[in-house]
Amino acid sequence: MQQTKRVSLLLLFCAVLIAGPALAQVHEFKLDNGLKILVKEDHRAPVVVSQIWYKVGSSYEYDGITGVSHVLEHMMFKGTKKHGPGEFSRIIAENGGEENAFTGRDYTAYFQQLEKSRLEVSFEMEADRMRNLLLPEEEFAKEVKVVMEERRMRTDDKPESLTYELLNAAAFVNSPYHHPIIGWMQDLESLETADLTSWYQRWYAPNNATLVVVGDVDPQQVYELAKKHFGPLKPSDLKPPKPRVEGRQRGLRKTTLRAPAKLPYLIMGFKVPVLKTAQEEWEPYALEVLAGVLDGGNSARLAKNLVRKQQLAASAGAGYNLYSMRQDLFLLDGTPAQGHTTAELEKALRDEIERLKTEPVSEQELARIKAQVVAGKTYEKDSPFYQAMQMGTLETVGLGWQRMDEYSDRVLAITAEQLQEVARKYLVDDHLTIAELEPLPLEEKTGNNNQGGEQHAAH
Repeated sequence: MQQTKRVSLLLLFCAVLIAGPALAQVHEFKLDNGLKILVKEDHRAPVVVSQIWYKVGSSYEYDGITGVSHVLEHMMFKGTKKHGPGEFSRIIAENGGEENAFTGRDYTAYFQQLEKSRLEVSFEMEADRMRNLLLPEEEFAKEVKVVMEERRMRTDDKPESLTYELLNAAAFVNSPYHHPIIGWMQDLESLETADLTSWYQRWYAPNNATLVVVGDVDPQQVYELAKKHFGPLKPSDLKPPKPRVEGRQRGLRKTTLRAPAKLPYLIMGFKVPVLKTAQEEWEPYALEVLAGVLDGGNSARLAKNLVRKQQLAASAGAGYNLYSMRQDLFLLDGTPAQGHTTAELEKALRDEIERLKTEPVSEQELARIKAQVVAGKTYEKDSPFYQAMQMGTLETVGLGWQRMDEYSDRVLAITAEQLQEVARKYLVDDHLTIAELEPLPLEEKTGNNNQGGEQHAAH
């Protein structure tokens, strides 16, 4: 009886989160040149977030020019005829704003956060560099070296990041997710200004972009401002990239990285569907909840069983991104505790997976996990920046911004039987790639930090 009461309270908490404060609707506009504009009012503070999303990222790249999207992101701050190198950042700062950019697998985005009356400053400069960027050879020569050093610091000198990169390269053969976002070092070394020029001219155009604005604004005024600054820009002749669909995996893949490091590390990746690729629309939401069961805070199974109870792992986690554009990986990773091995950790992780297949998640645990998963997404809506991020991501990967409103209902509809079904169907050896870090003695200069992320942001 007491357990039933707790479950009911958790489900009530979920319902309250979903209801929340009334959120403003999204206003959608489109210019004649193809630029899509999404505006969402949020009048809680006199600020505005402006983001421009381009449908191009590392998954659009091919052998020989990997890293070109990220290098171009850096070069976008090097000026036009109207604004010299570094002037974009200086003007935003003078207007009391913040700005930056990030490159992902499926998109490149630029953003500013400003006092609401300064929005036109952002539009004027973003429109200018959308079609009028200069790519001087001397600036490119300096910036590509900056990216190479960034690669050394974030990946080459960080054994866990290098292991994550190796996992993707082994798991994906034909899919462009094989390539790291920042690019292979050999490709960066041979990159030329001409590569960036053709990439920029092809993809940086109004008909390949979405402008997302969230804040203390009037949607019609935002549209008029956007039409004034972006309207005169000419579209490009866009041809979508050729399909590069990952073939069927037919057995377990294992790969080992031997590098100077303090501790061993293990990462396991199962190929799974995402919203964009799933035949059954509920499956990605079940995988999302499954990740929460394994790694939804200190009370989740990996932390509870492997770290605290068995004391076999110093750390253990799970992750999944249902908003990828292509088939992606359901990840489990961890570092063995002192006196234990990666083989023991692998067995323990496999045992947790088998338990998911054979034992239904209890009603109480499922309610708690759903509450945590829904709460995480709901609390993001408190931030205008993350509201814009979610809209921009969904729109750019081809799902449509409207999908953001269905997340909570879809998660709450997942059953224990569906969790078992996706675990049995996808968390199997024929979908699995394992990468292991085997530590070598530490050299004088090494790094050992966190796993490489989905995005690289810098300029």
